[in-house]
Amino acid sequence: MTLRPGWPEDANALAQAIGHESVVRNLAMPPWPYPLEAAETFLAGFGNPVEPKFLVFEHRSGAVRLIGGMAVGTWKDEPNELGYWLTPDAWGHGFATEAGRAVLRAARARGVRRITAGHFIDNPASGRVLRKLGFRPTGQLVTMYSRGRGCDVASARYEIDLSEGDCGGGDADDRMAA
Repeated sequence: MTLRPGWPEDANALAQAIGHESVVRNLAMPPWPYPLEAAETFLAGFGNPVEPKFLVFEHRSGAVRLIGGMAVGTWKDEPNELGYWLTPDAWGHGFATEAGRAVLRAARARGVRRITAGHFIDNPASGRVLRKLGFRPTGQLVTMYSRGRGCDVASARYEIDLSEGDCGGGDADDRMAA
């Protein structure tokens, strides 16, 4: 797996990977349907080094293929919110957990100590990923607007304190490196 910033030439692959109703309905910002222009606009915002965004690529099939995206950035009043998505045929292979661990380590290296995240309550798989990464439920249930659904959706909130542990269930070597 490779994580890297998005480039303008990734627009077609991005639009294809995220352009599934089953993906967009679990996100707050992307529209449905997801046009190429939305991918181009999204990629144009990759230049902020303070809030790095990554595309996720896999190498299983012998070729490098874009399968998702992950970032820690500002969302509403949260300065360090983890967001992520994977294309449907990448679900269930551990990519979100692997990418999440790497992104949390990068955030810790930048001096970030607290990260928040959330998932729509009808997407429990995302909650399982967050728990694998070491996030804890806050007990808060909030309503968030989903552009892809065109309505408000209940969302469970999570947080992680990166100063406490290992960035997602890593081993003792990971903790010692912190």
